[in-house]
Amino acid sequence: MRIEALRVGLLGAVLMVGGCVTDGGEMALGEATNRTLRAQIIDPAPVYEYADPTTSGVLAAAAIERYRTDKVKKPERVKTSDLSQGGGNGGGGGGNSGGGN
Repeated sequence: MRIEALRVGLLGAVLMVGGCVTDGGEMALGEATNRTLRAQIIDPAPVYEYADPTTSGVLAAAAIERYRTDKVKKPERVKTSDLSQGGGNGGGGGGNSGGGN
């Protein structure tokens, strides 16, 4: 009985180790978890392709004051398209409409 338990244990160990090896031969036990964790970690010192725009507390305070006193320049009306409104029946035909052999 002891030999049978040893065989079952060895077979289980071989199957477990065999499931850990990928096609390339490297160990992949927990590799999916590691990749997921790495994808969720924020870089503490990121490098950007563009410079951050400079900000000024003085300019921000002046903008807030203009907003409070209603002295903000009103933007001109912007249209999203130059198309005129109009009805249109873009009904396209489709399929066979009847008889004929």
